[in-house]
Amino acid sequence: MTVEMKDIEMHLQLALNVDDLDEAIDFYSRMFGTSPVKVRPGYANFVIADPPLKFILFAGAGAAGTINHLGVETETAEEVSAADARLRAAGLQTTGVDQAVCCYAEKAETWLHAPDGNRWEWYVKKADVEQFAMSSMESMTCSAPAPGAEAQAGETSCCPA
Repeated sequence: MTVEMKDIEMHLQLALNVDDLDEAIDFYSRMFGTSPVKVRPGYANFVIADPPLKFILFAGAGAAGTINHLGVETETAEEVSAADARLRAAGLQTTGVDQAVCCYAEKAETWLHAPDGNRWEWYVKKADVEQFAMSSMESMTCSAPAPGAEAQAGETSCCPA
């Protein structure tokens, strides 16, 4: 199955768990030569032009240095719906497209698990908000520690902005 995607601008996303957010922001800002576009308690969001990458940091959300989740950011909600339909047609189980407020953003999103356990999100950000997480997803719930608090064992974050 081949899909022509050359006219659709998408960004690969990588979300990492870190122990010390300030230290990680300093390191990755210097490494990529750019500062985060958004910093909130326990969260930093970089939009890196070269190489094109959405790079997210979550503090206290899991073992440092581990992948929190992977994602593909699209330009429109229609592209999220089309991706969800394509994934389902390919026999993959998704959460379906949901409207969510998660990681300081209002989004349309769908999620799926890879065989290795990595979580993938296809999403479009509609607007910035001041809330971290209020997602309706059951098996891939967006959650993060409250500002100034550490995550509990097994708690994860899953939300890009």
